[in-house]
Amino acid sequence: MYRFLLSRQWVLLTLLTLLLIPAMVRLGFWQLHRHEHRVAQNELISRTVNAAPVPVTELTSPGHQVPRSDLYRQVTAKGTFDTAHEVVVRRRTNSDEKVGFHVLTPLVLRDGRALLVNRGWIPANGPQTAFPKIPAPARGEVTVTGRLMPDESTKASGIKNVKGLPDRQVMLISSRAEARALGREVLGGYVQQTAPEPRGNSPELLPEPDHSSIGPHMAYAIQWWLFASAVPVGWVILVRRERRDRAAAATAEPAAEQQPAPT
Repeated sequence: MYRFLLSRQWVLLTLLTLLLIPAMVRLGFWQLHRHEHRVAQNELISRTVNAAPVPVTELTSPGHQVPRSDLYRQVTAKGTFDTAHEVVVRRRTNSDEKVGFHVLTPLVLRDGRALLVNRGWIPANGPQTAFPKIPAPARGEVTVTGRLMPDESTKASGIKNVKGLPDRQVMLISSRAEARALGREVLGGYVQQTAPEPRGNSPELLPEPDHSSIGPHMAYAIQWWLFASAVPVGWVILVRRERRDRAAAATAEPAAEQQPAPT
């Protein structure tokens, strides 16, 4: 009755079914884990951006790697901007997806150490090889408030650290690299400036990270699990249809043989 299941075609179809089910289940759990990671990330960001600002020297120091628990933590720093050693970070976009630069300016603290401050985004209005015109920050001693961020890397950001760039242009923000260029100690990580607001809104301050949306990962997980449950159902339907078609064909053959030959 079901001997056709031993045919090459049905053996291959059955093996494919057995492979698809665990693969789809696993893809569903992968999406579930992405959902859980996004929810945890949102909770972390919400907690850190709403926390009261603390002095940046309480959370980082030269050579320090900013941990995930301090990501986007509100910090303050008092010092003087060193625009002579200001650099721009290439190929960065604003909230409208326009490509430009991030302005990275060292803030020299009272103790002589420096903190890298991402003052915001400016458009790329000239040739990529030329250093762009950057609005000057406030002169003299200033108190900066911002979100603490870890040093960037190719592995974490996906941005390739291109060599041989024009003078004062970088691809990634690295406190260690800037410490070598400045010849002074630089606190680990950097700060995304949130205050004071620049004159004329330039550079354009970076927006607060999204921590409300959870993305479609849970819906994708349920979708994969529904696919996994549909595969064996589909296999059973195909088997029953094949069995019915073969039974009908077997019944029709004797009937055709019993019909009288035409005269």
